[in-house]
Amino acid sequence: MRLMMKFTIPVEKGNEAERDGTLVKAIAGLIEEVKAEASYFALEDGKRMGIIIFEETDQARMPKLNEPLFAALNASIEIQPVLTADDLQRAL
Repeated sequence: MRLMMKFTIPVEKGNEAERDGTLVKAIAGLIEEVKAEASYFALEDGKRMGIIIFEETDQARMPKLNEPLFAALNASIEIQPVLTADDLQRAL
């Protein structure tokens, strides 16, 4: 199933993580772990925000994917299934 993980990082924790190298390590580790199809980064409500699109068949892996972001970045995380236009076309 294709999933979209959206995360936001509090400003102070993000600044600290950027200074000590934790920010890039945590995000690069996530992208590598899930073999991301796409990744996007922006600001949301003044906080660092990322969206990672990936395929996952084992829901039991979610804690392994979430915990590094929680622990290292104090991130808020949302995960939801998403469809491509082709997926939607087939469904309709």
